[in-house]
Amino acid sequence: MVTTLPTTAILGAGSMGGAILQGLLRPQVSVDGGVRVTNRTEVKARALRHGAVTSLATETDPSANSSAVVGARLVLIGVKPHMVVDLLHEIGPVLDAGALVVSLAAGVTTATMEAALPESVSVLRSMPNTPSHVGLGVTGLSAGSRSTDADLDLARSLFAVVGDVVVVPESQIDALSTISGSGPAYVFYLIEQLQEAAVALGFTRAQAATMVQGTFRGASELLATSDVLPADAAPTELRRRVTSPGGTTERAVAELADGGLLELFERATQAALARNREIAEGR
Repeated sequence: MVTTLPTTAILGAGSMGGAILQGLLRPQVSVDGGVRVTNRTEVKARALRHGAVTSLATETDPSANSSAVVGARLVLIGVKPHMVVDLLHEIGPVLDAGALVVSLAAGVTTATMEAALPESVSVLRSMPNTPSHVGLGVTGLSAGSRSTDADLDLARSLFAVVGDVVVVPESQIDALSTISGSGPAYVFYLIEQLQEAAVALGFTRAQAATMVQGTFRGASELLATSDVLPADAAPTELRRRVTSPGGTTERAVAELADGGLLELFERATQAALARNREIAEGR
């Protein structure tokens, strides 16, 4: 099944913007009118200039951002949070009426975006995560006050090309970022620590990496393909099946629970949420 999207502009095709771009270039995705992208340097722009991609650099063309959005129905804002408002002021006068502007930046509210753009333009906030690079991302979406159901459906179709999409009220988008946005780092950190535990048991680092990374990959795939339980209950049931009563796994899981793993994750996510709010306030 082919996903068809309207002309799309990505302003700031860095890490996350670049991941979305790669999703748009997949064979099962068609973008009517092609994709326009901008970067600051010509070196970065040149690397993306091929096929249906029009790639512009602001260092050689100061009007690159404005040129990229003319005629675009979808406009993704991939610059750093402190640059978003200035960029919106720059492109606002040339955006088509009915254009949908979607921010990838943390901490910039839809109200702030709407205030910087013409009333004929709708906005949404998005929070994709890094597994989007391999088509297995999770993206949070929040609608602005001017966006319609059709706008939300269009944005959902866009981000579906790089993974799953969760629609939440804007009041929850920052909290979502502490789970799915920061979550890959938590997983990588757990992998690091379990590898160190394996080394402490006498395994080589190569053996530890094979065991731990293979186990995480296999467990994730087992969870993803489990169809006998609701998604929210599957982790608990799969853990139960591994945990024999009175066995070694039960003893290990008890140690993790007694060590306050749940409370530790709660503190970590609250710390991330507090920092997100500080960033939004410019601190």
